[in-house]
Amino acid sequence: MTVATDLVVLDEPTWHALAEAHARKVDAWTSGRLERVRRGAKHPVDDFLFTYYPTRPAQLRRWHPGLGVALSGATQLATDPAYRTRGDGSVTVDPATFRRRRDGLAWVEGLVRCSAERLPRLSCFGLHEWAMVYGLRQDEVRHESWPLRLAPHEIRTVVDGQGVRCTHYDAYRFFTPDAAPLNELVPTRATQPDLDQPGCLHATMDLYKWSSKYAALVGSDLVADTFALARDARRLDMQAAPYDLRDLGYDAVAVETPDGRAEYVRQQRDLVERAAPLRARLAAALGAGLRALDAVS
Repeated sequence: MTVATDLVVLDEPTWHALAEAHARKVDAWTSGRLERVRRGAKHPVDDFLFTYYPTRPAQLRRWHPGLGVALSGATQLATDPAYRTRGDGSVTVDPATFRRRRDGLAWVEGLVRCSAERLPRLSCFGLHEWAMVYGLRQDEVRHESWPLRLAPHEIRTVVDGQGVRCTHYDAYRFFTPDAAPLNELVPTRATQPDLDQPGCLHATMDLYKWSSKYAALVGSDLVADTFALARDARRLDMQAAPYDLRDLGYDAVAVETPDGRAEYVRQQRDLVERAAPLRARLAAALGAGLRALDAVS
């Protein structure tokens, strides 16, 4: 490994080892998903990060060093539009590639940075998933293959009694027509930078969405770290939902009870603490990408 004036240059053995380690990690995460696709099976927890977000297993498996790193001998990247070849033959990400995407990059950077500065809200108790089935029959719900653990009228009673305090647009937009007016806010895409906050499980999962969207800039180490966190956030998301997932090995976090709500908040706090350094890393990496892009524009 040698250091250039503005880049860390990795020799072939070094970056090959990093890329292979990343691929092994991702293979362990995606093997179940790929096997289910072959069988035509579905999993309401583990499939979510591959069906809701656009990054496919093969894309997640690909290793990117991130901005500020060049790779020696990476001839396979020479024709990749996201990279450029330097005078010494090493290859590095080219910020100019993102010129046409600058507005989107700036929007995401602002979203992540502003949400990191807010205090977490810990009073939603995961009831967004309940609002997505509010007033529906079993055959109408999103995960129709898995039984509801409460009757529809019981779900309605819980939501009516607890209230809904969802801040995340991409959860709110799936509320049933009867549930949407019950939310204390009306999130929109335009207000997302004003409402996203660290206590929201979906905003935490979105750290993976944003890092994978700009993987070439932020690097695959951060993508992998946010994916691991998103998996755990999705697990709590569905354990607190009104579905019965015991056959998949998931005991319910029964947020319809005081003990269940306390357990939800305990795990929610843990996710907030784990997400904080990743959110800071992502905001810093996106900010660096913006500055590098502006410097070459």
